Amino acid sequence: MLWIKSLHVIAMVAWFAGLFYLPRLFVYHVDCADEAGRQRFQVMERRLYWAIMMPAALVTVLAGLALLVDYAWAAYSKAGWLHAKLTLVALLVIYHWLCGRYLADLRDGRHTHSARFFRVFNELPTLVLVAVVCLTIVKPF
Repeated sequence: MLWIKSLHVIAMVAWFAGLFYLPRLFVYHVDCADEAGRQRFQVMERRLYWAIMMPAALVTVLAGLALLVDYAWAAYSKAGWLHAKLTLVALLVIYHWLCGRYLADLRDGRHTHSARFFRVFNELPTLVLVAVVCLTIVKPF
């Protein structure tokens, strides 16, 4: 089970790196004035999302579920901190999905958000990560 835990942590780091970096690419993409530059950003965004973030997110969720089952869900089912953590992870999955929507909108020229919006959007996973780590370490309730 140790290898699953290691795989889970590695995939989680890769997924979070993508969640932190992709919206920053959106900022640069929206600010880019030339078509060649926008096309380069589209390639980088697409590769980051599909080649790194999607596999990493899937491995993170599947390995996390395996660990949850292995560490006896019955013992943890009454732990409020775990339910809060799982809720935050679900919010990250929704954030991931939103990144995919914004990626498609930028690709198709349908984006309606400013660079400022994407700068704020870029900060959201940081706040969630801090909360997840605090819940995992401190287990306050």
